[in-house]
Amino acid sequence: MMKIEITSMKKSIILLLLMSCFSCSSPSSNIDNNVDSNSHAQTQASLYQEIGGKPALDNIIDNLINIIGQDDVVFAHFAQSNVTRFKDELTIFLCHLADGPCQYQGDSMEDIHQGMYITKNEFNHFVELFIEAMDASGISYPIQNQLLARLAPLRRTIIKM
Repeated sequence: MMKIEITSMKKSIILLLLMSCFSCSSPSSNIDNNVDSNSHAQTQASLYQEIGGKPALDNIIDNLINIIGQDDVVFAHFAQSNVTRFKDELTIFLCHLADGPCQYQGDSMEDIHQGMYITKNEFNHFVELFIEAMDASGISYPIQNQLLARLAPLRRTIIKM
C-alpha cells in the first residue's frame, strides 16, 4: 500500500483551490424551498460564533504574530508594524468578515498593502502561516476553510507582483 503525504505547500494549494470554489458559489443556490430563509439564518450560528468569538480570534492572531516573528519569508513586511494596532485591526477585520458584532472601518486591503509588492509566493506562504496559526488555536478544518473562503477574494488586491 502506497502512503500519500500531503506537504504543507500542497495543502496550501488545495485550500486555495477550495477557497476559490467556495467564493464562487452562490448562497441562493442552497435555498431550501421548505424553510423560510430568514428563520433559518436566525437559528444557524454565525462563522464568528462557530470559530469561538473574540477569544478564539485573539488566540489565532497571537499565534500568527508569534509565527510571523520567526519567519524569514514574510517578516520583512511586518518588521515596522505597530503590533498592537495590527492585532486590534486584524481582530476587528476578521470579526466583521465572520459576521461577528464588529464593524471594520479601517483602510482597504488594497490600501494597506500598497507599495509592499507582495508576490504570489509570499502571499501563499502567509496563507500557510495563517493556517498554522489556526491549527495551533484548535480551529477545525471546516471552520478554517469557511474563513479562508471569505478571505480568498482579497488575494487579487494584495498580490502586486
